[in-house]
Amino acid sequence: MPGSERNQPCACGSGRKTKRCCGEHRGPSEDQLARAHVAQLAYQTIHELEGLSDRALEQLAEEIMDLPAIDLSLLVELPRLIGPDLERLCEAIEHDDPEWGWDALTNVHKQVDSPQQRARLADAVIRLRDQNRIGRRQAAFALLNLHSNSNRFIAACLLEAVAVHTGVKRTPGGLKIAA
Repeated sequence: MPGSERNQPCACGSGRKTKRCCGEHRGPSEDQLARAHVAQLAYQTIHELEGLSDRALEQLAEEIMDLPAIDLSLLVELPRLIGPDLERLCEAIEHDDPEWGWDALTNVHKQVDSPQQRARLADAVIRLRDQNRIGRRQAAFALLNLHSNSNRFIAACLLEAVAVHTGVKRTPGGLKIAA
């Protein structure tokens, strides 16, 4: 019977060594690939921010908070199963309750913030920039934000997604989603 050691024939019967078949994952993980993709996009666009004053950068930081309302592709994908944190966040946004606190947002954010989610949003930013629906500097700042440890842009994308999901806000096309 084939062994499970790395240099033994693979148990799947392919005749290849375990290390070259089912026994070992080679290459970067999906998370590493997604992070590298966002880093590359940020690096390619960072020159758009060169020479900007602190005030101009602050203005861009404010502007990216409104970007998720431009297109559905800038909304985070919400979990398929609505857990208590997402339900609490939906209710807080639906009832415009300032007392909902950051705990629900923080917990839902932890669930949806992944390298793949950031890469998907980065691709959407590039697509909207190339369609001239957002400015080059806005795109560069959003990509830099997605590449960094900042949660600003992805939190804005999350809040907009929940607001559309609950029917509090309309989609960019003007549709109101039934909650």
